[in-house]
Amino acid sequence: MSTEALHTRWSDIPAEQLNPLLTRQFVHGSQAMFARIVLKKGALVPRHQHPNEQITYIEQGALLFVLGEEGATVEKTIRAGELLVIPGNLPHSAEALEDTIDYDIFAPPRQDWITGTDAYLR
Repeated sequence: MSTEALHTRWSDIPAEQLNPLLTRQFVHGSQAMFARIVLKKGALVPRHQHPNEQITYIEQGALLFVLGEEGATVEKTIRAGELLVIPGNLPHSAEALEDTIDYDIFAPPRQDWITGTDAYLR
């Protein structure tokens, strides 16, 4: 475990172009991850789930989330200034209804993102 603080700027963190409509930047410590995701209108984050709790904040734009098990889903549109807390292991997907800037916190950090094994986004 590191005992040194990390000080950086988003402009210093390379943006990963995961597909033509989605870029991602993130930092993480040992217990949490903070991500900035930029989605162009029409970008899709396919249905997936992970054990990490997720807190999503929309700075700009809007995302349509589909949450829950097949056959019992709920749709929620999250707009600028709004937050959504997604419990660990809850299946979900998202679609950008507008050009969107999204900030996500994950606890614990997403190991699939850190190792680059997050094929569902690429």
